[in-house]
Amino acid sequence: MKLLFRMCIFCVVTLALVSSCGVNSNLMFKEAKGATPSDSIPLQPTEDYRISQSDKFTFSLTTKNGKRIIEDMTGISEARTEPVEKVEYVVRQNGFVKLPILGLVKVDGLTVTECEDTLQAKYGKKFIDPFVQVTITNQRVIVFPGNGSDAKVIPLENTNTTLMEALAKAGGITDRGKASAIKLMRKVNGERLVYTLDLSTIEGLQYVDMIVQANDYIYVEPTPELAKEISEDIVPIVSLVSSAVFILSAILLLK
Repeated sequence: MKLLFRMCIFCVVTLALVSSCGVNSNLMFKEAKGATPSDSIPLQPTEDYRISQSDKFTFSLTTKNGKRIIEDMTGISEARTEPVEKVEYVVRQNGFVKLPILGLVKVDGLTVTECEDTLQAKYGKKFIDPFVQVTITNQRVIVFPGNGSDAKVIPLENTNTTLMEALAKAGGITDRGKASAIKLMRKVNGERLVYTLDLSTIEGLQYVDMIVQANDYIYVEPTPELAKEISEDIVPIVSLVSSAVFILSAILLLK
């Protein structure tokens, strides 16, 4: 009987150790022990956003250097026209976009200003003094506020959205999130860099007004729930082993 009991204890411990390997397996972007936070966090964009494949944008085109825009604003013009609904254009994987009259135009790698200048030059061959305004419509950041199930995609409605605004739009840091371990992941020159921020103290105020950029990932590290997950894994095992012990004990007593 003692041997049976010892075997059962051994089984419980072994299964518990095996199951613990999967505890908090949903945590992402773990840092190696001894890793130090970055001390070169850019609080302002180092360069203008450049259009890339799959981006979407709208643009407006008026002639005579935008004379109609001023007329519509001031009401000077007697010939009033209804505003035209803007159409979204998608940048193809080859970097080109198909635009009215012009056809295919390469815009990949251009800033918004460079794209406007390019379109003005091309439309200038068809219209008198064209005035072009381009707006990127699919700029966004992805925020993980401390619990994977609460992740949100936050559209950037303006180019000066701060880190605090992005976190607020995501609902703030969750109860499980660690304000002392916020990772900002940003692609620079084709490489995604990771900056570690600490907003748990008043010194973190230096980071709250940093400008987030399109395609940034903001990951709030969650607090591990070791006790909860281990208990959830062990309880079914203990219940199963207890049932087995009861059945074996009953069999031995009947002999």
